[in-house]
Amino acid sequence: MFCIPMIASDPLPEVRGDEGFVVVLDAGHGGHDPGNLGNGYMEKNIALSIVLKIGEELKKVPGIKVVYTRDDDSFVDLFVRGEIANKAGADLFVSVHCDSHTSNAHGAGTFVLGLHANKQNFEIAKKENSVIYLEDNYEARYANYDINSPESVIGLTIMQEEFLDQSILLAKLIQDNFTGRLKRNDRKVKQAGFIVLHQTFMPSVLIETGFLTNKEEGKYLNSSKGQTEMGKAIAQAIIKYRSSIPDEETVISNG
Repeated sequence: MFCIPMIASDPLPEVRGDEGFVVVLDAGHGGHDPGNLGNGYMEKNIALSIVLKIGEELKKVPGIKVVYTRDDDSFVDLFVRGEIANKAGADLFVSVHCDSHTSNAHGAGTFVLGLHANKQNFEIAKKENSVIYLEDNYEARYANYDINSPESVIGLTIMQEEFLDQSILLAKLIQDNFTGRLKRNDRKVKQAGFIVLHQTFMPSVLIETGFLTNKEEGKYLNSSKGQTEMGKAIAQAIIKYRSSIPDEETVISNG
């Protein structure tokens, strides 16, 4: 029988009052976890570079506060990433990753938490969720969660349902910028059961910026030009999202 992962952590403090619009930026993997590899490129390094570019752009906008789950090459447990966002009283959680598959696969896609529509989405989530095995005491933290079981995802999605519409809105804005501004291949807005999104109590997305296993795309993502362009595209989508929702929707309550 499936149990929703039980995460042991300190009680959350009161949510911030007037710190503005808080965006938590999460660079996937890090430290002893390199993430996906392809053509000599490491996901952990590219994700961090893009996240820092996003942060640079957002910090130029008055009223936006940026919080990083990591800003160096360190390993951060999945449950800690969500905990950072929750304790910051974040209005958005944005997790940045790179994909790998065959050399022909290419394009950028943005995920929100939900049920896997197909086996490919499940496999992508399973690959990202396997990071829990690198954490200390993962058996206790994630109870009976089985990354190999599609049924396990049902429990993950329940707590994020109230934020689904806002998450999809942000994801669509990000994809619009990827395809419209940067002419990246559109791998669409999709739903899948990512543990890192389950841990957050605010609108959240996970971005797969492209495939390191594709020679041309990997080279682009590893370049300063590519990282700057991707970072700006994501930041501009976040800024547009912020301006498109009523102020009262940016206040997240734990109570």
